[in-house]
Amino acid sequence: MKIYHYFLAALPLMQLAACKRDQTREFLPGTYTNSARGKYSQADDTLIVEATESNQFLIHRRTGFNIIDGGKIGKRQYESEEWNAVYDEGTRTLTETRKGRLINIFPGSGYILIGKRKYTKN
Repeated sequence: MKIYHYFLAALPLMQLAACKRDQTREFLPGTYTNSARGKYSQADDTLIVEATESNQFLIHRRTGFNIIDGGKIGKRQYESEEWNAVYDEGTRTLTETRKGRLINIFPGSGYILIGKRKYTKN
């Protein structure tokens, strides 16, 4: 009978723990941007992150870039691609499935990091 009382006392705590939200996962959906410029090019990236099912995410990447030749900026060019990614609840990171890119998430600072590229959430 004592065990039954302990179980009843612990039940609300177990329910509370089960309801704990994953703020990192909740932060993910949205639009992120990155701009970069170098000696030979300049580029603007936009990532649109969508939750699909469970821990699966779809990422739409849109890039506009200009080649710089002899100091002269060339015509704007565009590329797009779609990535599938899986969220790992243990490490709180996304892994893109095709190339294995690791996406680190910083909800408190409002950005994600892919390699050395920082994408700020808009």
